[in-house]
Amino acid sequence: MKQPRPEPTDHETCHQAAQVIWEHWQSGQVLSKLPEACRPLTAAQGYATQAQLPAVSGRQVVGWKIAATSANGQLHINVGGPLAGRLLSGQVFESGATVPSAGNRMRVAEPEFAFAMAQDLTPQSAPYTQQQVMAAVASLHPALEVPDSRLEPFTAAGEAQLLADNACARHFVLGPAAPDVWRDLDLSSYPVHARVAHGNQLKYTRDGTGGNVLGDPRIALTWLANQLSSLGITLEKGHVVTTGTCMVPLELQPGDSTSADYGPLGRVTLIFSET
Repeated sequence: MKQPRPEPTDHETCHQAAQVIWEHWQSGQVLSKLPEACRPLTAAQGYATQAQLPAVSGRQVVGWKIAATSANGQLHINVGGPLAGRLLSGQVFESGATVPSAGNRMRVAEPEFAFAMAQDLTPQSAPYTQQQVMAAVASLHPALEVPDSRLEPFTAAGEAQLLADNACARHFVLGPAAPDVWRDLDLSSYPVHARVAHGNQLKYTRDGTGGNVLGDPRIALTWLANQLSSLGITLEKGHVVTTGTCMVPLELQPGDSTSADYGPLGRVTLIFSET
């Protein structure tokens, strides 16, 4: 008689799943699903697996990303709400950087509003208010995320496995800090204009607003703070949180460059490498 497999909740099983994920990131290979013996089945198990990624990769957590902060984004990957992922050292670039394209199958850039934290937000029993969260913010930054997944097709992987795969976190470009005037602006209606070019030839432009990020990037940041709190995780001073794309993701081909213009709040650019 076949024995039922254990639920993948223990440290060893989550560590095993994280190792499989990281090995596929390193080799550039994809998998349709994690091995049955360590496959997460719930969001809690997915987050527990993701929590092992820093240990198996030898990378430091330098911040957080939020995936699926729009209804369209949630529909695209078949999840019912936002997903949190870790930004790892070695995967974060400054504006103007050349970002690797090798092995990236999504091939998109996502203009985002990112926040750098000025103080810790430790786990607590009561939810953080938006006012409390924003009081803990040091600065706002224009940013570009270049996501990817080791799951193929990632749109059918499900919430638990996508969380284990770090909510599709891959590369991230952080722009310069915006002038403090941002604190007085309505970010829900704030416009962002993006351009994609190849060499000197403009390929297309696209526009978006902060309202595409859970209604407001501030709301998204508050969601992340409370999500981490519920998981017993501190949102740390110095960490960066990128809150999700504010427009339809920008399709890229190797050699393309892209820029996102936030008007008075600044600009962020990247080059998607030829190889």
